[in-house]
Amino acid sequence: MLEALGERLGAIFQRLGSRGRLTEADVNDVAREVRIALLEADVNLSVAKEFVSAVKEKAVGADVLASLTPAQSVIKIVHDELVALMGGAQARLLFSDAPPTTIMLVGLQGSGKTTHAGKLALRLKEQGRRSLLVAADVYRPAAIAQLQTLGKQIDMPVYTETSNDPVAIARNGVAEAKRLGIPTVIVDTAGRLQIDDALMLELERIKAETKPREILFVADAMTGQEATTVAKGFNDRLGITGIILTKMDGDARGGAALSIFKITGAPIKFVGVGEKLAAMEPFYPDRLASRILGMGDVLTLIEKTQSVYSMEQAQELEAKFRKNEFTLDDFLSQLRQVRKMGSMTDILKMIPGMSKALPKDFAIDDKDINRVEAIICSMTRQERYKPDILNASRRRRIALGSGTQVADVNRLVKQFEQSRQMMKQMGGGKRPRLPTIPGLRAGR
Repeated sequence: MLEALGERLGAIFQRLGSRGRLTEADVNDVAREVRIALLEADVNLSVAKEFVSAVKEKAVGADVLASLTPAQSVIKIVHDELVALMGGAQARLLFSDAPPTTIMLVGLQGSGKTTHAGKLALRLKEQGRRSLLVAADVYRPAAIAQLQTLGKQIDMPVYTETSNDPVAIARNGVAEAKRLGIPTVIVDTAGRLQIDDALMLELERIKAETKPREILFVADAMTGQEATTVAKGFNDRLGITGIILTKMDGDARGGAALSIFKITGAPIKFVGVGEKLAAMEPFYPDRLASRILGMGDVLTLIEKTQSVYSMEQAQELEAKFRKNEFTLDDFLSQLRQVRKMGSMTDILKMIPGMSKALPKDFAIDDKDINRVEAIICSMTRQERYKPDILNASRRRRIALGSGTQVADVNRLVKQFEQSRQMMKQMGGGKRPRLPTIPGLRAGR
């Protein structure tokens, strides 16, 4: 989402890096360009002005102007200010000392409240906390049915009533959770197409009746500055404690992520990064700042890897590499595991320096991955174990069975053998020459 901003800032700092010393005039030029880049990313005007003022004040210090690496000094300042702009440290969910903890989700219609109620319940379930989902949106058609469907998918109970009183439903839902000993209640409230007094009065009554520990505003990141305006409206009436920013995997300019904390004082606690129920992540201001500035995001990459690989799997894979026993079956298994981590392009860009090294139009198409999977699945078990036996007739059969060309089969086999050779060199302590990722082509 924030790639365009990252590219603009990267170009600014690249020009800055060619200068041996900085003058105050240089800093003023950089500050002006950074301000323009932020405004183009749909960052709130007052937030952009305040941000640039803070960067400029620190960048004209004697230490920076006299530094041998002025560009790096300014990048560090911009990074730190970006982190501060988005709330500083990670903001975690707060839980009540005496259960149940009530979490109230609020926001406009279409922002994704119901879906993210399910995502939040799944995340808490993975942490060992059971939740009761309360269907308090009695206005939107199928909202209750949608929440019930989500509850079944994640094996979480959903509280519903035939009543049309959302305040009573929310209150009774909390009482039911207390009776059943369920430690967390997630209340899915109704939204409107825009803020109105009737909606706010209803939400204020639900807040008074349920006494939520958290009031999470669910905002659509695709709406840009409008999300910050709406968030301020909800905050003024309800006092929101946190924000879930949805559709962060979209292609909007992303100004909401950089503006919303400054405008409301409420931290972003989670971001939605896809349609699947597991596609919600904790928000780390420092990690997003690093990614915007092309520094990568190693910690998120490690966490994603740990979510799909166990220590036993890693050790087993390492043993196969050492013995040169890595087969196409193993490769297919690893490919499927990596796909669970998300977009291959995004994963590569989490590696420090990779976003700058990759071509601007770099992209790994899912069709390439599907093609590799189809080719390997069209092989016999013997062929996957020993690709050396793949003669011309076998390759023609595999291409026909996978709906690809013989050239695609040849390319995959060649690159797989290069990968195995690389692993053998690594096992022998030699520095390998990195091959192309099997079956994947960059750029379109």
